[in-house]
Amino acid sequence: GTTPVNIRGKPILSRTGGWTAAFFIFGNEMAERMAYFGLSVNMVTFMFYVMHRPFASSANAVNYFLGISQASSVLGGFLADAYLGRYWTIAIFTTIYLAGLTGITLCATVSMFMPNQDQCDQLSLLLGNCEQAKSWQMMYLYAALYVTGFGAAGIRPCVSSFGADQFDERSRDYKSHLDRFFNVFYLSVTVGAIVAFTVVVYIQMKHGWGSAFGSIAIAMGISNMVFFIGTPFYRHRLPGGSPLTRVAQVLVAAFRKRNASFSSSELVGLYEVPGKRSAIKGSGKIGHTDDFRFLDKAALQLKEDGADPSPWRLCTVTQVEEVKILIKLIPIPACTIMLNLVLTEFLTLSVQQAYTLNTHLGHLKLPVTCMPVFPGLSIFLILSLYYSIFVPLSRRITGHPHGASQLQRVGIGLAVSILSVAWAGFFERYRRNYAIKHGYEAVFLTPMPNLSAYWLLIPYCLIGIAEVFCIVGLLEFLYQEAPDAMRSVGSAYAAVAGGLGCFAASILNSIITSATENVKEGKPSWLAQNINTGRFDYLYWLLTLLSVLNFCAFIYVARKYKYR
Repeated sequence: GTTPVNIRGKPILSRTGGWTAAFFIFGNEMAERMAYFGLSVNMVTFMFYVMHRPFASSANAVNYFLGISQASSVLGGFLADAYLGRYWTIAIFTTIYLAGLTGITLCATVSMFMPNQDQCDQLSLLLGNCEQAKSWQMMYLYAALYVTGFGAAGIRPCVSSFGADQFDERSRDYKSHLDRFFNVFYLSVTVGAIVAFTVVVYIQMKHGWGSAFGSIAIAMGISNMVFFIGTPFYRHRLPGGSPLTRVAQVLVAAFRKRNASFSSSELVGLYEVPGKRSAIKGSGKIGHTDDFRFLDKAALQLKEDGADPSPWRLCTVTQVEEVKILIKLIPIPACTIMLNLVLTEFLTLSVQQAYTLNTHLGHLKLPVTCMPVFPGLSIFLILSLYYSIFVPLSRRITGHPHGASQLQRVGIGLAVSILSVAWAGFFERYRRNYAIKHGYEAVFLTPMPNLSAYWLLIPYCLIGIAEVFCIVGLLEFLYQEAPDAMRSVGSAYAAVAGGLGCFAASILNSIITSATENVKEGKPSWLAQNINTGRFDYLYWLLTLLSVLNFCAFIYVARKYKYR
């Protein structure tokens, strides 16, 4: 059932898997994250300065792209678990990703894909007098973006699971290796983000948009080659058939037997195949639990079922338990949607804030689009010190061998995110009042020399800490708790939560704009393009309130959850 095989489906050799195989996989994820963050930060600016789209609509367009690329990860997880396996899913979709990045590079390089840039200075941009991109030019850009997003949908749910598959479950150190793997995995994510926020931004400033997006495409191409070079070292799990079909069979069988009684004289018992192996390829047997008893009716074996019943009428206990596990997992990643919403808002709003602040560090002036590198640096520092400082200290408090359980780490991340967004609200109120007091209200793209952008480091670093604890804990939790033959779908839960966070950010922004803007009275919305007349501080405090409510909901569901 769960025995690893090589790429040809034959039993593995002892020299396969382990950290050697995992490091080939890290490179692919590092490049994918470099592309993701490089697009998420630079694409808003590219649409504004090059395609001449309004800042608000550019931010919303990028949010929708990020949301779709993450929410559609369910498709990649489904294909991996059902038919292709994780290796071939990554191989196919990483090639699609590279094609999308190539299309974006062409858009930033070939003049026919861009509007006329002549006589378009900063004042013309602010007044909206620059020639906007034609509809077909935007259609081409969106097509390239969504091809890239579609490629990400197959990579994101599979890479972490495929990497974790490289470790032997029978090893005494399996859980320790798995814990370290997910930390190193997220470290590779962070390195990709840091490169995107520094090297890619530097290339853009020195050599232009085409070179910046081209560098991302080249990095993705190199990572693809590295991934394929590692092929002889990988361990694979056989795909177990369509998980959606198995879920549907359980629901249909339970409905057909909804009137059957657990004490019926016709009852033979709960059905399971004999022997040690499960009927589901790629999965071990799962013991019966008393949760969601109505689903157990799908496994009720009655005398009328006969010797060879249809799976649409009678399912094994393992198949029923798979569905129960998927349902029980949903509330945990659902509680991380709020954190992803906050992260999405930070990516766009903090850049607008930084444009009004002094970004000099001594004699060095950092570009505004480099500012999001600081959460990445804080993540890098925390992950580097995690085992030497956090684990020993927290082990003394909790008694847990890894310092904190997976759900405790998710809770710590959600709690720290509340502090981050609350501080952002207080600082934004101070920044706005300072701008009005010193005559900067109308010139919102002019930096205020006496107010440093490095005050943003506090919320940046806090949100970085929150991301480390929450996302790493969530990925490990989903991998270990998901059914054996549905681990890619389980990992996709985290990506879907990220995508829903992006969608929620766009929807929230639209609601706030509609509710707070009054054109007739000349009243700007909270999210006005001129940040000095808007009320970003109100938005941050609203996010703080929503984060507190979300944290309370998480505490409730986490206390009720029982580990497998």
